[in-house]
Amino acid sequence: MSKIQDAFSNGKAFIPFITAGDQGIATTERYIRTMVKAGADMIEIGIPFSDPTAEGPVIQEASNRALDTGVTIDDIFDMVQRLRTRGGHASNEGAFVSEEPVTIPLVFMTYLNPIFVYGRDKFFARCEEVNISGVIVPDMPFEEKGELQSYANKHGVEVVSLIAPTSEHRIEMIAKEAEGFIYCVSSLGVTGVRSEIKTDIKSIVETIRKYTDIPVAVGFGISTPDQARAMANLSDGAIVGSAIVKLVAEHGEQADKALFEYVKTMKAAVAEA
Repeated sequence: MSKIQDAFSNGKAFIPFITAGDQGIATTERYIRTMVKAGADMIEIGIPFSDPTAEGPVIQEASNRALDTGVTIDDIFDMVQRLRTRGGHASNEGAFVSEEPVTIPLVFMTYLNPIFVYGRDKFFARCEEVNISGVIVPDMPFEEKGELQSYANKHGVEVVSLIAPTSEHRIEMIAKEAEGFIYCVSSLGVTGVRSEIKTDIKSIVETIRKYTDIPVAVGFGISTPDQARAMANLSDGAIVGSAIVKLVAEHGEQADKALFEYVKTMKAAVAEA
């Protein structure tokens, strides 16, 4: 069993996303620990990028806020290193709070440009060093997966494939070579909260399952417990990004309680599926 698939070993998985460096890297580190405590099974960590083409305005603005703090990829790797070890932070009252190591799978959501600029082998070597289980690269066409996969697999990192509403032939092609889990995109377009999801997710997941038995999680547009439950009922889990990033934007450095309650509620909804 891969490290990523551990997230699906105890039933349906809830997978939140957060932009690294939004409100500062120390705040991101604290929020990741908060989401783990609330029941997250795996967490997607977004590496901020100036041209995130798959993202809607909510995550684009979070990327810009993060970049404005001067956060670097090395800062993000260092943060993950700290998460993987016993740590601690000062509470709002100033008391020291001890933290257990984060052991759930962590995956990066990023774009080709930051990886190429950093250096492919160096990037995935550092992923291995800090125990990043996988990478999701939304601007990498399936046909160009080899550009990263050999470097990633050499360092024990899985390249997660995205499958959007498309032809059965293309679903077959992507699914047969997928690793880790499949990110099923619920609707065409960019990320963002949607009032309803109209795509026939059931038939897409059924088609995927004809060609692979690795887990399938649905993302893009999910924000409510009902949506998360419905998507997890059709697949192996639900991914939520924009709704969480909106909470962080609303509460700034004081989002701990709101994040905990939201993730706990969404995890409970997914577990009911």
